[in-house]
Amino acid sequence: MNRPNTARIFTRGSWPEAKRIADVLRLETVGGVIMLVAALLGLVWANSPWAPAYEALRDFEFGPESLHLRLSVGQWASDGLLAIFFFIAGLELKREFVAGDLRDPRRAAVPVAAAIGGVVVPALVYALINLGSPEAAAGWAIPTATDIAFALAVLAVIGRNLPAALRTFLLTLAVVDDLIAIVIIALFYTEQLSVVPLLLMLVPLALFTVLVQRRVRSWWLLLPLAAAAWALMHASGVHATVAGVLLGFAVPVIRRSAGEGPGLAEHFEHRWRPLSTGVAVPVFAFFAAGVAIGGFDGFVASLGDSVTTGIVAGLVVGKVIGITASTWLMARFTKATLDSDLAWVDVVGLAVLGGIGFTVSLLVGELAFGEGSTQYDDAKVAVLVGSLLAAVIATVILRARNRVYRRIHEEETRDVDQDGIPDVHQRPDAD
Repeated sequence: MNRPNTARIFTRGSWPEAKRIADVLRLETVGGVIMLVAALLGLVWANSPWAPAYEALRDFEFGPESLHLRLSVGQWASDGLLAIFFFIAGLELKREFVAGDLRDPRRAAVPVAAAIGGVVVPALVYALINLGSPEAAAGWAIPTATDIAFALAVLAVIGRNLPAALRTFLLTLAVVDDLIAIVIIALFYTEQLSVVPLLLMLVPLALFTVLVQRRVRSWWLLLPLAAAAWALMHASGVHATVAGVLLGFAVPVIRRSAGEGPGLAEHFEHRWRPLSTGVAVPVFAFFAAGVAIGGFDGFVASLGDSVTTGIVAGLVVGKVIGITASTWLMARFTKATLDSDLAWVDVVGLAVLGGIGFTVSLLVGELAFGEGSTQYDDAKVAVLVGSLLAAVIATVILRARNRVYRRIHEEETRDVDQDGIPDVHQRPDAD
């Protein structure tokens, strides 16, 4: 029995937040399946007799040269479409900490610490393995990212009865993880910084902020400003997806009055998340995963490279150690206890699932080694192999706990009042 004032890790949140998270997970799960199919299609096409057609499509360039936007289709996918993905990430992160259950510092501390540990330890693992290779060292950030859609898609298959608190934890961890990755991209993967475009970018960003703070929803006003901020960020040398995060942070979360309807952040998320999960990320995955492996011999040769080894070890080993150890340390030094419904093996299984890196990992690989390089091809193979291994290991662990999850789920949903809210969310200890 827990003491009344003792904090609990992974305790269930409020019913409105649990319901909102469930709605988000449905979209992310579907998006993860679509992304996986798109990645497999790109991988198969790139290794088929029709590979030249795939490469011609990926490398086809279009766009205004005068604005420095003459980009290949693959670059438009990674620089342009992924900005939508990171716009949603910015909205989600701000909403979690402004209006979600994580506005409570005690709730926020654990997933934030776990995300930091899940970034630092994989980076150290990669750096140690590639200590004697200066060229390979540039890829240290590749295994630091957790793919939200991919991880949640796997989770939907192997653990439908997983407690909602763990699902929320994974979602929050992945969002914070993406934010850290974007900061890393901005700080460490900006080769040439042009100050003038960067300063000019603040103008459309400020105008966008003023309009959304006044609750303006007119797309014909907001979209041109967002596009201008993105283009100027791209011209500055900072990766253009950073603009998506900044625009997401600018959108207000709290409604001004009860009769106003959904908040603007909720409105934008509802409109843009399907485009992100159903189009932007799958298209990026289609082009990013298309690496020519060169048959079995080429695959074996790629596995022997230190870049591949470092990424796989970072995803499969580093993520588990970083997330689990950070969570344990938070429990140890804050005297928090694990929720009574759960065991530490559940945390380990979730940490293994955090080793599924895809979208941001592939993006960082491109920035670290350059499109078309041998090391980038090795990095693609490593991300695919590491993510697959993490998914398989997580399946073994969480499947073994599935019976316990089912029992917990049945207990939570057995008693539902006429108000439609499960009784478990109305108990005094549910806060």
